[in-house]
Amino acid sequence: MSAGAIGARPWRHAGTWLAGLAGWRADAAALGLGAISALALPPLFLLPALLLAVPGLLVLIGAAPGVRTAARRGFWFGFGCNLIGLYWVTEAILVEAAKFWWLVPLAVPALAAVMAVFIAAACALARLARPGWPLVPALAGAWVLTDLARQFVLTGFPWNLWGADWALPGRLGEIFIQPAALVSVHGLTLATMLLAGAPLLGRRGRAGAGLLLAAWVGFGVWRLSWPAPKAPGLTAVLVQGDVAEGQKWDRAVAAHIFARYLRLTREGVAEAGANHTLVVWPETASPYLLGSEPAVRQAIAAAAGGSPTGPAAARVVALVGAVRFGGHRRPRNSLFALTGAGIVAGLYDKHHLVPFGEYQPDWLPLPIQLVPGGGFAPGPGPRTLTLPGLPPIGPLICYEAIFPGEIVQPGHRPALLVNVTNDAWFGDSSGPRQHLVAARLRAVEEGLPLLRAANTGISAVFGPRGRLVARLGLDRAGTVIAPVPGKLPATLFARGGLWIPFGLALGVLGFGLAGRRIVG
Repeated sequence: MSAGAIGARPWRHAGTWLAGLAGWRADAAALGLGAISALALPPLFLLPALLLAVPGLLVLIGAAPGVRTAARRGFWFGFGCNLIGLYWVTEAILVEAAKFWWLVPLAVPALAAVMAVFIAAACALARLARPGWPLVPALAGAWVLTDLARQFVLTGFPWNLWGADWALPGRLGEIFIQPAALVSVHGLTLATMLLAGAPLLGRRGRAGAGLLLAAWVGFGVWRLSWPAPKAPGLTAVLVQGDVAEGQKWDRAVAAHIFARYLRLTREGVAEAGANHTLVVWPETASPYLLGSEPAVRQAIAAAAGGSPTGPAAARVVALVGAVRFGGHRRPRNSLFALTGAGIVAGLYDKHHLVPFGEYQPDWLPLPIQLVPGGGFAPGPGPRTLTLPGLPPIGPLICYEAIFPGEIVQPGHRPALLVNVTNDAWFGDSSGPRQHLVAARLRAVEEGLPLLRAANTGISAVFGPRGRLVARLGLDRAGTVIAPVPGKLPATLFARGGLWIPFGLALGVLGFGLAGRRIVG
């Protein structure tokens, strides 16, 4: 299929060349285009890269002699995209390079290959559409359906979603991410695919893409013009200890780490100067077991401004990440809510564990045990903590923040989200920055403010429309002090959930596949 069959004149020569490729040359082109598409991901946000990568992929799919060839080309495109987009995973292996050095050349390519299977499936499905313009909606719909699938298959890993490419820093990014309140990041991916394929559409198709972009921007500007919701009168003190991953479990420096967190907490509370203050420590920040060491809990509560007696004793003053043993065979990755007396007023156990990082999956047994003792035990699921003196809190530990539509307890909507994480594993790479973007999008999708405390950064406070209130960058010890923003009414996506992007993607795919009849 020539580029002229579906394309505009500027793309004709390049498209004709791509369409004429076969065998390994076409696969190599797909690999290169996939690598180019990764440039649009955070933190680079080079969105024009998609105007080259997606039309090129469409030409390769349309020129494929059959579904199997289209799937193979899609696989290589996905492999190139994820090989670049997930390079930061190697940073985690290098933390324990002496033990897992052999995984360095294997881990990222293996993960990229698994992720590429989903893109291969999307391309195979799109190839069923009639050559020409129907390929664009067919691929867009199929792409989002496979993105939704990888949110659940083998516990799920919805990373590198192209809808996140629009979460640029500053006002422009705020405008572009507002429709996530209606359709989630998956809906933004759907629109991204349609816009990126526009160069290969005819005049009407490009006009339609322009209208889509105008409506997108118009909605964002309009939503940002709404008045700010009433704030709860709560000041957040997010403590960023900046503890290197290699030191976190070193008992020789545990006292030093704990003293650093206490000092930062006292300084942050003193600077906040507010009576109604919530202190948040990152994931597994405490080097001690809070469940069995009351003196440690009391020290944290005292540093956070709590009082062991009187009315303030019942008020929650600190949310602290720590490992806990509660009579379970395996420990849990938990968030403790401590009162002014150091009493545990609430607990949350992480339920979405990282395969091979936090537990050894049964569905892919390996001859070598990567996680000592089998790792952590999962908690029961999303939960809203109702605590004395605080608005209801929706806790998220680490990468639980990357799962749209799965972060709020059904029937018990919180007033704010609290994400504690330890991104020290990933160094000064794109990983922590992409993780931050994911958390920001969850705030927009749910219409809830979000507090994010990260061990080595990036700690931040976001409003319910994704506006950055305050932040502390990577590899710095300190505190983020900011008033907690108010919540918005439940968004359309918060009410309808993942059924909304699923229905949209299915409809767009159906429209593309029906194009065979519409045109033929």
